[in-house]
Parts: sequence; C-alpha cells; structure tokens
Amino acid sequence: MNRFATKQCTVGRVLSFTGIGVHNGKPSSLTIEAAAVDSGYAIRRKLDDESYSATMPLHHNRVSRTYLCTAVDLGDAGTVSMIEHMVSALSGMGIDNALITVEGNECPVLDGSARKYVEAIVASGIETQPAEKMFIKIKRSVTVRSNDAFAALEPYNGRAFDVEIDFESDVIGRQRMIFDWSPKRYVDDVSQARTFGFIKDAKVLRQAGYALGSSLENSIAVDEGKILNQDGLRYEDEFVRHKLLDAVGDLALAGMPIYGKFRSYKGGHGLNALVLNSLFASEQNYEIVPASALPLEFDALEELPAGLELRGYIRSVG
Repeated sequence: MNRFATKQCTVGRVLSFTGIGVHNGKPSSLTIEAAAVDSGYAIRRKLDDESYSATMPLHHNRVSRTYLCTAVDLGDAGTVSMIEHMVSALSGMGIDNALITVEGNECPVLDGSARKYVEAIVASGIETQPAEKMFIKIKRSVTVRSNDAFAALEPYNGRAFDVEIDFESDVIGRQRMIFDWSPKRYVDDVSQARTFGFIKDAKVLRQAGYALGSSLENSIAVDEGKILNQDGLRYEDEFVRHKLLDAVGDLALAGMPIYGKFRSYKGGHGLNALVLNSLFASEQNYEIVPASALPLEFDALEELPAGLELRGYIRSVG
C-alpha cells in the first residue's frame, strides 16, 4: 500500500465556501482547514462578534435533528445543520482530520451535491500525516427498522454501501446502488449527485421554515412525473446516488471510517443516525483497527482521482 493507504490525511490548505442555506435561505460561509493527527472532524461557529465558539468533535452523539438534513448540537453556540454534504466529501476523499468553521447556523448548500467540496480538495491537494489511519471494523451486524425501512451495518472485507430507495413517483420509482468505495469512485460516481424534492411538498415545507433557499440551482425538482431542471439529471439514477452521498456523510460521524458494509432500504438521516447509535451500544459490535491490520484486498485507498496531489507531512497543526 502507498502512504495514502496507511497514513492519516488532512487538507493541503484552507478551503473556503460561501453560499446560502437551502433551508433557512440565509447567507452562510464555511472553511475547512488542516487539523492534527487523531483529531478527526471538529466543528465550531464563527459568531457575530467575530469570536469563535468552542470547538466540538463532529460526532454522532452530537446529532440533534435528522428531519430533511443532519444537524449537530454545539452547546451554547446552538446548532449547525446540513453538515452531511461537506462531511461526505471529506470522508469520500479519505480525509481523516479537519477543522470546520461555519458562519451561520447552516452549511451552504452550494449546488446541492458534494462536487464543489471535492473540487476544492483536489485543487488543494491532500497532506499525509505521521500517524496510521484507524478504522472502525464491524464485527457483528446491527440493524434498525422503521416499518419497512431499515439501515444495517455488517462485517465485510472493505468499505461498501448498498442503498435502495422506493418512491411513488414515475420519475424516481425503485433504484438501487451498490458501491465499493474508493476516492476515485466517490468523485466519479457519487459526488455530483444533487439533493431533490417534490413541488407538491414545497408550500408546506416553506410554511414550516424549510426549503426557503431551495432552487433549481441547488436541487432537483420533481413535479407530476417530470423533472423541472432544464439540464436534466447528472446521472440516470441520481436520486439513489444522492441518498448514498448522504449516507457517506452521516456515517462519517462515527468518528473514523467504517470498515464494513452499510445497507439501507427507504433509509435517510434518521435511520443513519440510529444505526450508529446501535453500533456503539455494545463494544462487541466493533473494534478499532489500524490500516496495517486490514486484509491486503482492501486496496481502495490507492485508487485516487485524477489531478489529486499527495504531499508528505511538512508542518504542525492544531
């Protein structure tokens, strides 16, 4: 394996993003910068007086809301919502450690996918760090259910996702995607898939304070059997790919990458959060292992997207 496959990684420089919140419709900005080894993903808010809130681990036990998005509780600083696309990009690209600063209480939706985050990471390069990558290895299957919907984590020799959706819509219907992860496959097959919604639900959502910033520039709009976006879909099955993108982000709140298989049917943010809670309910369900202890078949970390530069550790952070 190469250094990227065995060493922890962080971003190569500070990455900055501005836009609006898809739900609150307000301007927001976000930065991602390098963080020290073993720090994982940490998040803070930049406050109105230019000071910063306390930095908190971006972890599943801080999830405070899962309706339409994933929101995390930052204590006295309130909540930050819509974190899943940004975290999906970090996890999908194999980043282990990062400090995230959000100005506002919602991450910018950008184009509704993880594409702009990924493009920025590729442009900045990735910095390897002097510590071994660690994984959460699934030892025993856990499953959570809600009526006929479910989410599960299972032992598996790799990092895989099997996501299926089923909507009463001629445009969407039943779609399934089985995805064996690598950074390159994430960039090519997942990162560009946009969030979506139904026109028939828009009025009710807006009255409830959601989707106030939603538009055809950041969402796929479905209306009575047709897609309203002039340019159509980026993938033929973009809907299930976006659900998979969300799952990558939600599961990254485990604190380190999961070595195993995630399966879901009619899932979403709520079940994604619950399956992590179930996983960590017993230490018999998992173990923490270094990359060097994983089978040699797990070589996905070596498959990198075109143009991504890896640099050795040259500075101290944190």
